[in-house]
Amino acid sequence: MLKEVDEESALNIHKNNLKRVIRALEFYKNTGEKISTHNEEQSQNISPYNFVYFVLNDKRELLYERINKRVDIMIKQGLIEEVKNILEKYNKFPTALQGLGYKEVVDYLNGIYTKEEMIEKIKMETRRYAKRQLTWFRKNKQTTWLEGTNEIQNNVNIILEVSNIERRKQNN
Repeated sequence: MLKEVDEESALNIHKNNLKRVIRALEFYKNTGEKISTHNEEQSQNISPYNFVYFVLNDKRELLYERINKRVDIMIKQGLIEEVKNILEKYNKFPTALQGLGYKEVVDYLNGIYTKEEMIEKIKMETRRYAKRQLTWFRKNKQTTWLEGTNEIQNNVNIILEVSNIERRKQNN
């Protein structure tokens, strides 16, 4: 169906990515415009805001170690019980439970994973998500990288310097 109304989107969106396929079809049905055309137009827009992303970066091994520890803490602090409570409260599967960590717990509760498999799956998916985030920021021109191993004051100085440069650009 998507190929019939927006061939470019059909080529760019994987056929198994149902959310994006449905979104593209809904957009066309509601507006009469191809979402690929809309997205291209939107990408040409210049933001009226002067902004910079400051991204704290660390060595990959350290980042993954921190992710693994964070997942262990989430499990200890009651993630499984939280998901059980949400499932009891709602009759249907809330969209929020499709988020990172929650869907793996649901699968565990449904007997698809053992507890250990669930924990490893959450860690793996979180590491993949972090990698995608870093890739997105690398492609973004407004990104200023801060090193996690720097002294805090070094990163503060970088933030202040970049902020001052951006402020001067805005005033010119």
